[in-house]
Amino acid sequence: QVQLVESGGGLVQAGGSLRLSCAASGRSVSAYTMAWFRQAPGKEREFVARIRWSVGTTYYADSVKGRFTISRDAARNTVYLQMNSLKPEDTAVYYCAATKYYEPGSEFDYRGQGTQVTVSS
Repeated sequence: QVQLVESGGGLVQAGGSLRLSCAASGRSVSAYTMAWFRQAPGKEREFVARIRWSVGTTYYADSVKGRFTISRDAARNTVYLQMNSLKPEDTAVYYCAATKYYEPGSEFDYRGQGTQVTVSS
């Protein structure tokens, strides 16, 4: 089992920055693909970014490309999401997720409880 705990959410003005953290425990995630998703009220869950831990390759949703950066820290078993140039439409609960065998469109095996990000205009 993998436990994921997100932190770093909060209230920020448009144009500001936040860094989200996702601490993994229970087992090493060095062979996993980690991702961030978000869900705004009344909307479906949306993919944000993912990283293949072993090689560090990343992929982003078009809506965040150039503004958000996903990274990982092996020593801390933690994934980060650096969010810059935030917009009100980025307001959502952000979830961290992990899966050992990633396939496009497949569900991730583990998910955290989420952290709220609110961007004011």
